[in-house]
Amino acid sequence: MKKVIKLSMIALAVSLIVSCASTSDVESLQSQVDGLNTSVAQVSADAASAQTTAADAAARAKAAEAAANQAAQLSQDANSKLDKKFRRSMMK
Repeated sequence: MKKVIKLSMIALAVSLIVSCASTSDVESLQSQVDGLNTSVAQVSADAASAQTTAADAAARAKAAEAAANQAAQLSQDANSKLDKKFRRSMMK
């Protein structure tokens, strides 16, 4: 019995709220929803642009790392060659 009374009170409250909404309220809410949809579309586009930029930055960082590793290897090779020449000149 208590459940029936609670459900009827909830139904009454919902019906009062729904019946109090006027056409202008609905139009106002629709304009707000449309504005939010536009905002969501813009945010989505901005997120896609940021993701593209981040992927480009990651690719550039990877290329820079490869160039730095190559430069380090060339430097080590040059050091080894100079060290060998120095040792040969010391032997003479």
